[in-house]
Amino acid sequence: MKRASISLLSRLSRYKPHNFTPILSKYYISDLASSSSPLKPCAKSHGLILRKHQYQTNPSHKMNTLVEGPPQLSSRQRKIKEKSDLEEAFESAKTSEEMLHLFKVMEASFDENELGLVSLKIGLKLDQEGEDPERTLFFANRALKVLDNTSRPSFLVAMCLQLMGSVNYSLKRFNDSLGYLNRANRILCSLEGEGLGRVEDIRPVMHAVQLELANVKTAIGRREEALEHHKKCLEIKELTLEEDSRELGVANRDLAEAYVAVLNFKEALPYGLKALEIHKNGLGNNSVEVAHDRRVLGVIYSGLEEHQKALEQNELSQKVLKNWGRSSELLRAEIDAANMQIALGKYEEAINTLKGIVQQTEKDSETRALVFISMAKALCAQDKFPDAKRCLEIACRIIDKKETVSPAEVADAYSEISMQYETMNEFETAISLLKRTLALLEKLPQEQHLEGSVSARIGWLLLLTGKVPQAIPYLESAAERLKESFGPKHFGVGYIYNNLGAAYLELDRPQSAAQMFAVAKDIMDVSLGPHHADSIEACKNLSKAYSTMGSYTLAIEFQQRVIVVWESHGPSAEDELREARRVLEQLKSKACVASTNQLPARALPLPHTNFSGKSSEPDVSVNQKLTSSI
Repeated sequence: MKRASISLLSRLSRYKPHNFTPILSKYYISDLASSSSPLKPCAKSHGLILRKHQYQTNPSHKMNTLVEGPPQLSSRQRKIKEKSDLEEAFESAKTSEEMLHLFKVMEASFDENELGLVSLKIGLKLDQEGEDPERTLFFANRALKVLDNTSRPSFLVAMCLQLMGSVNYSLKRFNDSLGYLNRANRILCSLEGEGLGRVEDIRPVMHAVQLELANVKTAIGRREEALEHHKKCLEIKELTLEEDSRELGVANRDLAEAYVAVLNFKEALPYGLKALEIHKNGLGNNSVEVAHDRRVLGVIYSGLEEHQKALEQNELSQKVLKNWGRSSELLRAEIDAANMQIALGKYEEAINTLKGIVQQTEKDSETRALVFISMAKALCAQDKFPDAKRCLEIACRIIDKKETVSPAEVADAYSEISMQYETMNEFETAISLLKRTLALLEKLPQEQHLEGSVSARIGWLLLLTGKVPQAIPYLESAAERLKESFGPKHFGVGYIYNNLGAAYLELDRPQSAAQMFAVAKDIMDVSLGPHHADSIEACKNLSKAYSTMGSYTLAIEFQQRVIVVWESHGPSAEDELREARRVLEQLKSKACVASTNQLPARALPLPHTNFSGKSSEPDVSVNQKLTSSI
């Protein structure tokens, strides 16, 4: 957020109080005229306020000469000159303290309308420093009251609104921030659409607004919406920067990370590769920016389960970090490398890597805890459960002390530890740790997406341990959180609805189960494609729900859809197809013996499904996907 204020303040550094800049005076002169500012430009004063009659300090100046002395100024002219001197001194001020001191002096000579632009510049300077948001808000509000005095779209009003949005974000007043930023965005779009200003003036402010909208929506967990603002930021950068600009590379990496945050690794990949290409061409292979790009690519490739490529990017990143002496970043990269080795089944290599890292960490550091968590993962994979538990106990002792200092990092660690206990079938311990995780995340609005994921895992584990009634509230909460964060058609939301359907079926509520399965199928058809194994599973579950309700006609219809899709998979799905046909024959037999007087249950509305294409996604069970990917 502060980077946006720095950028805008640097643009305003050329602005004079009477018209802010030569650029603005040309294109927004009507806005400034309405502020009734009589200020006039004057010569440079090197940031000093000129003293009255300073020429009299030298007595020789009183002597008559052939050259006439300066004409005496009238009272009105002296006031104008004093104002000009104050303006120049304010423009030359370098610190907020100087600016605030001069502002107090100016208040005695300038009326409120004349101080609007000055207030805006002070507000931007204070926002840049970020130390006193309440004072920043005071000046931003003061500027807005002066400048927001017409019904016409105003560039300066948009800048005030951007500042108000930035300050309210820093004060965690997210709803207020959204209101100001959305209005600023509307004004800027109107100015650009109607050609009321130069695009080179509007776009930097529009970029700041879009970036801050992305930050605010991320902070309240609306990551899917934040993603659209990140995309808009990149579009603006592409229009304003050279193709090989370092800043454009960073913008591509930022968008890649935004896609990673919503688990869309496929969409993230091209932006990560583009960032790497730009930074390699402009900065060379040994730059820190290239190292950061490679680390992001490592995360992306891991998400795509291309672990060998992830490891290659990680190793190249480590070389650069070693050259630059980035020891803390290097340790994290080495831990990432060990996790990639574990994913590749190279458990002994991973353990040896981690043993080397642990010697470089402090006794009670979070990094040391991460090392032991990764070591436990490698040991779990080898079924060495007692050793794994000892590692997890060490990690827990460390992070238990960090809850108040680093709640987000501790929550992430608890979640990872719970997965290891889950692997060892110690479900009660896993559930207990997840509940501790949830308690931390509930206090962090920006982690709403993780809150949803953790609720989903608790719900699934409760289902697994037969505590079905307890599972339902967690699953329902998870569905709502993830819809807000990732959108209603995200595959993770589909898995939750599928598990909700299973819960209702277990409670002998087949109609509610059918509703949940129908929603799950709709989502999975969109997010994974109708030919994905989990989409087929949702369709099969829907058939089962209707069969339980005694609606065999509908049950047969959905089971036939299952068969059609498995047939399209060819020889690789022979076993699944054989089982699907067996279930269909059972349904037909039940339908034959069912009472002819029984009315079929009314079908739930389902989307039209296109079976023409085949998903390229690998077949993954619903429960496995839910616990590992959300």
